Amino acid sequence: MKSIDLKGLIVSNDDAGIYDYFEIENSSPKKIVDALAEANGDDVEININSPGGDVFSGSEIYTALKSYGGNTTGKIVGNAASAASIAAMGVKTLQISPTAQIMIHNSAMVSRGDHRDHEHDSEILKTIDEGMANAYMLKTGLPKEQISQLMADETWMDAKKAKELGFADEIMFDDTHQIAASFGGGLLPREVINKVKNELNGKKIAAQAEKQQKESETERAIAKLKLTMTI
Repeated sequence: MKSIDLKGLIVSNDDAGIYDYFEIENSSPKKIVDALAEANGDDVEININSPGGDVFSGSEIYTALKSYGGNTTGKIVGNAASAASIAAMGVKTLQISPTAQIMIHNSAMVSRGDHRDHEHDSEILKTIDEGMANAYMLKTGLPKEQISQLMADETWMDAKKAKELGFADEIMFDDTHQIAASFGGGLLPREVINKVKNELNGKKIAAQAEKQQKESETERAIAKLKLTMTI
């Protein structure tokens, strides 16, 4: 059985390199998809401990896990909050440690502009909430109204409550009662990511220019040497 870690902040594929650069633990859709491809249909175990992060990346991971051809077992070993709770809903069997937590809540964003912009952003958030609720409803079988209320209340669930509500299938280590799931806080600000990307791109361009200059100098030196030998 292949073991895959879904830990740290959930970030987009484009931003994952920046978090890797600063050695900040993260999970991106590509990392999970590549690991699943490597498993090639074999049983996989997903170890989950994440405060959440980017909701669309969480959705992409959810879809990848849901679409995987082999058997998937998720193990929440610490926390599955926010976008991570969405991703966790994608496994076939979700186990949770007796010391772990699941947290679900409504989506959030920074909104700027006049009242029309805020109204538009409000509709976007409502649509995102609908999508997240779908994943929870498919997993738990709970009615939409109850799921929506749990999200609005920012509900934290210990292992017992998560199992009772159907978010988790099993409590780890509980052989007697076993039955056959932060707001992404800590995400780097967008301006920091863009600044580092620009700096890294600048270094890359400078390194390429230096390489080209050295290659040109080497070529000129060789040409000069050949000319001298000919004369």
